[in-house]
Amino acid sequence: MYKMIVCDLDETLMNDDGTLSKTNAEAIKKASAKGVYFVPNSGRSYVSFQNVLEPLGLRDKAKQYSISYNGGLILENKGNRPIATNAMPFEIAQKVFDVGSKNPHAATHVYTQDALYVYHPVPEDDAYLKNRGVDYKEMKTPDLGRFKDVNIMKVIMALPTVSERKQMKADVEAVVGADNIAGTFSSGRYIEFNPAGINKGSASVQLGELLGIKPEEIIGAGDNSNDLPMLRDVGLPVSVANGIDSVKEAAKYITIADNNHDALAEVINKFIL
Repeated sequence: MYKMIVCDLDETLMNDDGTLSKTNAEAIKKASAKGVYFVPNSGRSYVSFQNVLEPLGLRDKAKQYSISYNGGLILENKGNRPIATNAMPFEIAQKVFDVGSKNPHAATHVYTQDALYVYHPVPEDDAYLKNRGVDYKEMKTPDLGRFKDVNIMKVIMALPTVSERKQMKADVEAVVGADNIAGTFSSGRYIEFNPAGINKGSASVQLGELLGIKPEEIIGAGDNSNDLPMLRDVGLPVSVANGIDSVKEAAKYITIADNNHDALAEVINKFIL
């Protein structure tokens, strides 16, 4: 019945230490052998999770796919070939960045199509990125003009508390307009901004259409609020046991296991194999 699995990475597929378990990897390979697409659906850049695709046998593989930047980019894994690009208009990115860069507590991330730039990196966020093998270039000045002629996929801010992240969302929406931006939370540290209408769910449906797969034939697995659009748009929405309350409420199935105990393998064994 299910022909595709779209799956969040951090705190869903991956262990807290950023590693992929052998049990999850073997389950994914078995699902792939049955003809089921396994599609990472991450807020991260595709560059940062090539090491995850490798043990799955999906790295640089033709007719296999990945979704990056919360739906901003859909790629065929072979040569990391873009098949759909949903970039942020520069004028919107500039306004979002300006709000973030003025906050002394925020590390502001700018994701172009192929690289990550961080203005005002902070130690806690730097450690989190390094733990997941994410490379970035530091922006020494708050000048976004250098990116005017490249695709900006999303702009996000790392802030230490929930209240600060919520306030940042409100501050950005006050400047940009809530109808012009999609703000979501992730990993207990980020407020993420994508263009309005672009999210993990829209990209899942978009890829499904390209492959002739209906939304009801897709399983989506996640843990945090940036996964909610994906769970709402697929046929079988799944929350891992460590998912936040709103994700569990949106799910039709909640795993017994958390992300540190092979939750994705549980899903595959129950619904695919």
